[in-house]
Amino acid sequence: QVQLVESGGGLVQAGGSLRLSCAASGSIFSFNTMGWYRQAPGKQRELVATISSVGSTNYADSVKGRFTVSRDNAKNMMYLQMNSLKPEDTALYYCYLTFFNNNYWGQGTQVTVAS
Repeated sequence: QVQLVESGGGLVQAGGSLRLSCAASGSIFSFNTMGWYRQAPGKQRELVATISSVGSTNYADSVKGRFTVSRDNAKNMMYLQMNSLKPEDTALYYCYLTFFNNNYWGQGTQVTVAS
């Protein structure tokens, strides 16, 4: 069983920064992809960023240049550094892990950006 636990969300003023963390535990295959998704009230869950176990990254256009995803494979940790936050970044942010067509999700951490 795989568990993902997010942390680091909170309330921040527009233009501010936050760093989200995701701790993974359990039976995790070494070659996997992790990522961050977010869901705002009344909207569908959307991709924010992904990172493979070898460090290849992918970002949504809306966060390119502002967000940076990284991971520490030795610690089974993933991070999302979010800079220049905007009110439209307000959402519940979910950690995601996939390997062998198995998909795992965390419970989410709330990010609220005040204007």
